[in-house]
Amino acid sequence: MTSSPLPPPDTANTVTSRPTNAVDAVPPAPKLAALGLQHVLAFYAGAVIVPLLIAGSLNLDTATTIHLINADLLTCGLATLIQSAGIGKHVGVRLPIIQGVTTTAVSPIIAIGLGATNGEGGTASLPTIYGAIIVAGLFTFFAAPVFGKVLRFFPSIVTGTVLLVMGTSLLAVSANDFINYAEGVPATRDLLYGFGTLAVIVLVQRFFRGFLGTLSVLIGLVLGTAVALALGDASFAEVATADAFGITTPFYFGIPKFDLVAIFSLIIVMIITMVETTGDVFATGEIVKKRIRRDDVVRAIRADGVSTVLGGVMNSFPYTCFAQNVGLVRLTGVKSRWVAVAAAGFMILLGLLPKAGAIVAAIPSPVLGGASLALFANVAWVGLQTIAKSDLSDGRNAAIVTTALGLAMLVTFKPDIAAAFPNWAQTFVSSGMSIGALTAIVLNLLFFHLGRQSGADVSRATGTGVSLDELNNMERDDFVAALRPLFNNETWPLETAWEARPFADINELRAAIQVAVLTAPSERREALIHDYPAMDDLLLRPQDVATADRGSIGLAELDDAQSEKLQELSAAYRSRFGLPFVAYLDTTDTVERVLDAGVRRLANSEEQERRVALSEIVEIANDRFDLLLADANPVRSAWDRKFTEID
Repeated sequence: MTSSPLPPPDTANTVTSRPTNAVDAVPPAPKLAALGLQHVLAFYAGAVIVPLLIAGSLNLDTATTIHLINADLLTCGLATLIQSAGIGKHVGVRLPIIQGVTTTAVSPIIAIGLGATNGEGGTASLPTIYGAIIVAGLFTFFAAPVFGKVLRFFPSIVTGTVLLVMGTSLLAVSANDFINYAEGVPATRDLLYGFGTLAVIVLVQRFFRGFLGTLSVLIGLVLGTAVALALGDASFAEVATADAFGITTPFYFGIPKFDLVAIFSLIIVMIITMVETTGDVFATGEIVKKRIRRDDVVRAIRADGVSTVLGGVMNSFPYTCFAQNVGLVRLTGVKSRWVAVAAAGFMILLGLLPKAGAIVAAIPSPVLGGASLALFANVAWVGLQTIAKSDLSDGRNAAIVTTALGLAMLVTFKPDIAAAFPNWAQTFVSSGMSIGALTAIVLNLLFFHLGRQSGADVSRATGTGVSLDELNNMERDDFVAALRPLFNNETWPLETAWEARPFADINELRAAIQVAVLTAPSERREALIHDYPAMDDLLLRPQDVATADRGSIGLAELDDAQSEKLQELSAAYRSRFGLPFVAYLDTTDTVERVLDAGVRRLANSEEQERRVALSEIVEIANDRFDLLLADANPVRSAWDRKFTEID
């Protein structure tokens, strides 16, 4: 049995006469300030770690590091204003979203800076970095309207692999800080700071929930630095000499330089960032009960582009939505975008205080290493979660992940390999993230988009094949008839999907059908759930009737005790929710698994269970869709039917 989170019931058809909704409402000033500060605390550690890591890897001095931290905070505030308050009608999604520097860019930026200065780093590396950031931001802004058309080239297997590669590659940066850049055996004291900071982060995550749990990295940094100060291993001397007030100026480190390879590297970063932003916008829309449309995503991506250009001009880095703050919106239940605006005000204020930047710059390297180790390992974990959304039984997906990860780790462990390549190619192969991302993208194109075979793509209900081009050109009734086996009696999901033509590929067709189900009005969702038999009805039918829907050898025979338990469970489920107990059955399910899943689902709230039930129906439709694909391909059909039609 599988289930996936679904968007909330559709509220698009509910009209209200109120001038504002929860997203546009402005809380009272004291509450607004408190909630805004809460978002700043949740965002702060992740935001300042990026300039600290880049500064350390590029051998920048303390004064430059302080400047980068303040420029980062100032521009984070401006970027959040652009996203949450918006500019005109076409920039900014106007949701409670906090913008921060993307960790995706850390490794490529370091590679660009070192490559531009023959490995020396220093402020001389920054103009090339900022030139690439500005062009990548412009690319993002102008690519936003067409991004939906190329999104199919970045499925979960690609974006997940890139995140996995990024997280694992960045661990090398964390490791250098963790051991305080020791050439040989690291000092025991440094290791204690690194492990101690990591232990604090883990303990906070173990024993605290809610808001405090979101502050685990910040708490680790603060406690680790406090111990270092007490033991004389850290100093706030630079805080005393730093200016009380200061503002970064455009192009502070010189006129930008434009390098094609560096630009391409950051464009890849921004494409991945666009995918991340799309996910964050949909997640936020679900939380605040706002239906997200294509225009909303376009405006959010445009805001990323404007903010990234601003970052290049104002001596900062590329920007994206901060996922931890999306989680905080869910945690607090406060949906007002003006809370994000208030947080932006605090960020701008911090960006004008060099002494605040000096405090951050005083964090000892091993403490920073312990905190960033946890942060970047979590990025890798998100990548694994994203990869898991793909078909893990498909050998092509395995080839994409393993090859990209292998090459990325090769370059990460042996960076001198880059010296064997021409100068123009060294940026690609000097960074594990760059070569890993490029490999994942190219292999996805090779396996799933190039050399498309001619012939039928999908089998009709009648058993004859039909190509995707034919489906795209069908009238609605013919389209529904061709795909009729996907659902029991209700045909409106197919009618809705028909309106989304043309489909670029089969996956886009599948996605359109899923979206049709998941975004339908609640009345239609309810009717769809009632259109499916309960598990006791399905599994206790005569075997010759139920075999195709059972889909599992383990469900072929039920003894009397199992039958009685299943009937009792289905009755309890219907009494609790007023719905049939619907579940998707795969080729490995057993009666015990069905019963265990049903008992767990009885503990759900009514709203959550309706989402779970609908997700099971989506899985059933996916399975039937796979069978239509299989029947269009005799080789695959011979394999699939062996497991789905047991005689």
